[in-house]
Amino acid sequence: MPQVLEFSDVVVRRNARDIVDHLDWEVSDDQRWVVLGPNGAGKTTILQLADTLIHPTSGAVTILGERLGRTDVFELRPRIGFASSAMARRIPAEETVLDVVLTAAFSVVGRWREDYEDIDERRALRVLAEWRLDDLADRTFGTLSDGEQKRVQIARSIMTDPELLLLDEPTASLDLGAREDLLTLLGGYAQAPTTPAMVMVTHHVEEIPVGFTHVLLLRDGRAVASGPIAEALTGESLTETFGTPITLREEDGRFTARAAR
Repeated sequence: MPQVLEFSDVVVRRNARDIVDHLDWEVSDDQRWVVLGPNGAGKTTILQLADTLIHPTSGAVTILGERLGRTDVFELRPRIGFASSAMARRIPAEETVLDVVLTAAFSVVGRWREDYEDIDERRALRVLAEWRLDDLADRTFGTLSDGEQKRVQIARSIMTDPELLLLDEPTASLDLGAREDLLTLLGGYAQAPTTPAMVMVTHHVEEIPVGFTHVLLLRDGRAVASGPIAEALTGESLTETFGTPITLREEDGRFTARAAR
């Protein structure tokens, strides 16, 4: 399958410390990856690389066939969907939900004087319906619950039919009900045949949606394990990743992890 993302011996160094340490990693267009690891492991940094927000100190990052540092990132970014808490903080609280999603067509945050076509609005309304947000189209972003805001961010990220979708802790801070609702939606989306390649960062195996196919486990910027979830996600690999004995259980495609007794 075609590669949409490739890291070759990638290093990101800050203050004499390697945040990403000689990482090799490939993502194909039919794969859904979850990236797990403790705080400071480099998870968000590799998403920033994949979204062209930063460049590696050394090594090569190739995104959708384009080598980072040798391509116009402003032409590349519209082909990538990215949802994160940092993005949410940039969205004006008074912006309507419809406009939050619609403005993705111009890669801007906050509607100003853009001239949108009817096809853009129809696309935005369809995406809102797919993420159970159509009844919130006229609400302002600042009045939404955390769970609703998370779904709006994801709807915005897929508005332009991206070829690569990046999700940075999409279920963080959600209560149990909101988390499970979002994971159900993400699981259904991940299993659809037209869905792009996906990379999702999380801290917890309980937040891996059904339908995700691969896992990358990071510790101190290095890959502890990488590959199909059935092979790479084990109690042993989690123990090495988080530095504490862990047992792992799987039921109906969902996982739980506990400290080993």
